[in-house]
Amino acid sequence: MKIAKAVSKTVAIALAVILIVAIVAGTYFAMKPTPTETSPTTVKNQIVIGVTDKVSDLDPSNAYDFFTWEVLQNTMEGLMRYKPGTTELTYGIAESYEVKENGKVYIFHLRKNLKFADGTPCTAHDVVRSIKRVMEINGDPAWLVTEFVEDVEALNDYTVKFTLKKPVSYFLALVATPPYFPVHPAYKPDEIDSDQTAGGVGPYRIVKWVRDQELVLEANPYYHGEKPKIETIIIRFYKDATTLRLALERGEIDIAWRTLNPADIESLKKNPNFQVIEVPGAAIRYIIINVKMPGTDNKLVRQALAAAVDRADISQRVYLGTWTPLYSLIPEGMWSYKPVFKEKYGERANLELAKSLLKEAGYSEDNPLEIELWYTPTHYGDTEKDLAAVLKEQFEATGMIKVTVKSAEWSQYLDFARKGAMQLSLFGWYPDYIDPDDYTTPFLHSKANKWTGSGYANPKVDELLDEAATKLTLEERTQYYEQVQEILADEVPIIPLVQGKLFVVAKKNVGGIVLDPTMLFRYWLLYWKE
Repeated sequence: MKIAKAVSKTVAIALAVILIVAIVAGTYFAMKPTPTETSPTTVKNQIVIGVTDKVSDLDPSNAYDFFTWEVLQNTMEGLMRYKPGTTELTYGIAESYEVKENGKVYIFHLRKNLKFADGTPCTAHDVVRSIKRVMEINGDPAWLVTEFVEDVEALNDYTVKFTLKKPVSYFLALVATPPYFPVHPAYKPDEIDSDQTAGGVGPYRIVKWVRDQELVLEANPYYHGEKPKIETIIIRFYKDATTLRLALERGEIDIAWRTLNPADIESLKKNPNFQVIEVPGAAIRYIIINVKMPGTDNKLVRQALAAAVDRADISQRVYLGTWTPLYSLIPEGMWSYKPVFKEKYGERANLELAKSLLKEAGYSEDNPLEIELWYTPTHYGDTEKDLAAVLKEQFEATGMIKVTVKSAEWSQYLDFARKGAMQLSLFGWYPDYIDPDDYTTPFLHSKANKWTGSGYANPKVDELLDEAATKLTLEERTQYYEQVQEILADEVPIIPLVQGKLFVVAKKNVGGIVLDPTMLFRYWLLYWKE
């Protein structure tokens, strides 16, 4: 009994202590602010961005996708850059330039005391080394240099001279793209350095990189320009639009960027905690067709596929009207746009024409055309599976086509494209520079389109594009681009589908989201509103 009482007393004391601790803890947590939708990441000098996108190569010699270029634009800088909120070019690491020999020679004078993110000096020799490295590696975006530049040399530590193969009316826009950015000497000299984080001469530097999970940027203390308004930018990668939206609503991220579902965007517009910002519509979606594969090596088949597409149906069913029908590769609203696919195949699906073309190519209901349609699950958002399903339905509505839908993750998808391993593949395009050339040459010029995997080459198209690049007036250039678009609609190596806006959803107190037709997301402009 004595032992029992002693134990009971001990237990009672212990329970009393626990109760006191619980009361104190409860008082503490009662005093602590209750987490809200914006509290977890509302750190004064930090902003967290969520994406469903992926980084391909942190190397300008091979990176040629929209989101990776966005990262490079924030961690590196070229001779020229776009003035935020406009399509106007201004100086980057250059402070002036000269044009000589009727546009065949450009001489850029660099700012003094440029430094990479670790304090290593950056000179004209680094600019030349980096550009020649791109030319030597000859990756996906190398054509932006190799098609135009005969030679590049450093006249001294602060002067870079370009000798062009021929005058190019938009050369200043070209040098604003990542293949022209100087990279740190840490980059491997003659091979792709996909996970290199040494960066360049940009407003931010990479301090942490876990592929497909997290990228952490900090303000570059050696940056020559205005200091970023936010010290730390964290980018978190999500598997799909659903988890991205949940992360935003739970306060795990401050900004949801590429890509939320159209239905989510419409819902979030009604939420008073968030702001939804529309990005001007220079984005386009399209199908790349491999013209070397059996079946699609026949122009009649490619024309039949083009005739079977119903863009208005895609716009409504897949994108809820946020994207609009597109009848050329050049987006509507840009000078020289011509709706060649509408003129040749009609505004909506023309199944009778598609059937006629398929019959002429030797196919029938008893002997259907069999094709493979590829998509990538997350790079363009969760709607991609729906887009593939709608296209399959449209093609099979002819009664003479059987479609097998396949998918691959972004890095493998890019590899398949480079190797020409996909018959029909869904892709999207966001401008490198604001010019019709950027919506034609990368797709149709035989020396620039290897990344597409289409295998398309037409000497006449190459000649027209080369001529268009050298003309000085819009009137002269328009004539060439119109001819190229007409050939595109006839030979159909690519079927344009829709063009549209992108959307950024952010907490109400995030400022500095400045987006324009270049579609560049400049992290260094972001800030917290008071």
